[in-house]
Amino acid sequence: MLDVAGIERPGLSRTSFTVPDGGIATIMGPSGSGKSLLLRAIADMDPNDGGASVDGILRSSVPAHEWRRVVAYLPAESGWWSDAVADHFRAARDAQSLIEGLGLPEDALSWVVARLSTGEKQRLAFARAMEMQPKALLLDEPTAALDTESEEKVEEVLRVFCGEGGSVIVATHDKMQAKRLGGTFYEMRAGCLRRENASR
Repeated sequence: MLDVAGIERPGLSRTSFTVPDGGIATIMGPSGSGKSLLLRAIADMDPNDGGASVDGILRSSVPAHEWRRVVAYLPAESGWWSDAVADHFRAARDAQSLIEGLGLPEDALSWVVARLSTGEKQRLAFARAMEMQPKALLLDEPTAALDTESEEKVEEVLRVFCGEGGSVIVATHDKMQAKRLGGTFYEMRAGCLRRENASR
């Protein structure tokens, strides 16, 4: 279970909620409403008050880089620190099946980052996060640059991840995606998070 306990920072009101093992929370709201601020705060990317834990591991009890292996954060635009795609994976061979499952060709790991499209970067960054085998995923618009087929593949990987007990938070502008993923629905407005009825 991912437990968010009273997290707050400038632009984000005090926020508490839980995502159970195998659960998904989808957060919708206009640009600038605080969705990304919340995900970054949970991931300990920015200074914030409050706390978080996952499966009994307190965020405050581990260094930030270790926390982000347990709770993987995928921003809307991922960072790339080397020219070679393979350099961004711990064990390229182990990531191969996941990468192919996301609809990328088997030689994708041999590519250079400069040749990647926005959608390819998005899928490879998602695979990179999954390769860490986290207990929870924090995803900021994870399929915004993808076509329908690629979007479906990402959503299927998320369903498998949840089926294995993982917890997921997805920030999205896509109301249909939120309904497909199911789980608990939230709306973010001016830094305030509130639970919503799924039928809306």
